[in-house]
Amino acid sequence: MSLLEKVKLMLEKKKEKSDKFKQLEEDFILNKRLADKQKSANERELEKWHKEEREDRIKKELDKIHQKKMKELWKSPHSVLKSNFNILKNDRPILKEKNIFANNPNLFKIGRIKW
Repeated sequence: MSLLEKVKLMLEKKKEKSDKFKQLEEDFILNKRLADKQKSANERELEKWHKEEREDRIKKELDKIHQKKMKELWKSPHSVLKSNFNILKNDRPILKEKNIFANNPNLFKIGRIKW
């Protein structure tokens, strides 16, 4: 079996899986619609409210977890957020060197630098 045949076989298997998945997804959607049509309007509204409450609880729990993670991150001794590096501090060597271009009259004479 050549490499080309192996690749074709792999692509066929992948396509079969994706087709099966699409079919199952369509079946699921149709079954859900059918079940919704069989329910009364009140039942659908009640389920909607339960779903919203559930989503709110999940969101609150996630917010608590995120806050806890941020607190742990700030308290960590190796935290990136608590870096002692000051970007405005003037201790970099390039800032202490003499500027060789300042006050040099010969630099801009005609013939020295060609534009």
